Amino acid sequence: MSRSIRLGGAASLLVAGALALTACGSDNNSSTGSSAPASGGASTSSINCASGTITASGSTAQANAINQWVKAYQTACGSATINYQGGGSSAGRTQFEAGQVAFAGSDAALKGDDKTKADKRCAGGEAVDLPMAVGPISLEYNLSGVSGLQLSPATVAKIFGGKIKTWNDPAIKADNPGVTLPSTGIQTIHRSDGSGTSANFSAYLNAVDPADFGFAGASTWPGPGGQGSKGSDGVTQTVKSTSGAIGYAELSYATNAKLPTAKVKNPAGEFVAPSIDGASKGLSTATLATGNDLKMTFDYKATTAGAYPIYLVTYEITCTKGLPSSQAGLVKSFLTYTSSAAAQSSVGSLGYAALPTAVASKVASVVGTIS
Repeated sequence: MSRSIRLGGAASLLVAGALALTACGSDNNSSTGSSAPASGGASTSSINCASGTITASGSTAQANAINQWVKAYQTACGSATINYQGGGSSAGRTQFEAGQVAFAGSDAALKGDDKTKADKRCAGGEAVDLPMAVGPISLEYNLSGVSGLQLSPATVAKIFGGKIKTWNDPAIKADNPGVTLPSTGIQTIHRSDGSGTSANFSAYLNAVDPADFGFAGASTWPGPGGQGSKGSDGVTQTVKSTSGAIGYAELSYATNAKLPTAKVKNPAGEFVAPSIDGASKGLSTATLATGNDLKMTFDYKATTAGAYPIYLVTYEITCTKGLPSSQAGLVKSFLTYTSSAAAQSSVGSLGYAALPTAVASKVASVVGTIS
């Protein structure tokens, strides 16, 4: 049985800025980066730049954060090019296993055959899951005349399990006393592609109310009915254009689209809106695997005050050894930057929470072994 480390306590909350991480070791193709602030206000003075070109792919949940980090890194390191192609977590893992990308973004950690294939690709090393982007999964909706929607876990499970079909259902009324709800039919919108967001959201529903949802967590959306759309941006745009719709996507997508999001009841009995602070409080009860493969296990039943209960962590999957020499230095340098306090804090305005201090420190340690 693998061991794990509990992340409870104040030390596991948001990085306060004291953690300054620099690239571990030096690479033959490295040079000192610019000290000018990058776009978005993040300092890049600690970057130990590497040159070259790498391609990565995967999670759309982290796409907004990755795009910010890539822009900042390339501004500081003019001889580096990083191409990130968001095609979904499943596609990213498949491409990584096939050696087509230097790292993959995935909202679900490697397991089973994926882990076996990824380790095989990393000849002489190990495929590792490195937590990097943290954020709440919001329930974005399009319901004319209704704002401040509140939903309990059982109600959410029944909606996405196909048991609640109209917005004036008694269960939704009970969650929203005094609110006039229309008889509009509910249109659930889910990911059509293999998605770690789907895996995390369905795992949450199965954990909190298996009787009403009735499906195990899976990257391919397991629930009945509804309409599928590709990517978090696709789900968001479909919700925005469909009256009576509700879907799940990372908070940054709902914010950018100006869609309202539901407050969700947490195990402490509070209806909490999605936020980076709420996601951090939820994540503070997770456990972190020991060793270099930093998988996280969430505790969806922890009664943490102020915690938003639906969240995810996107992992960067790469090799500790076994990457082509033309890629290893740049992957190491870039991931050292993305796990730094400066990079983590730079994406707060995009709806991402900073990694807990204990996690960020461990990620930096593992990234330092890449060669």
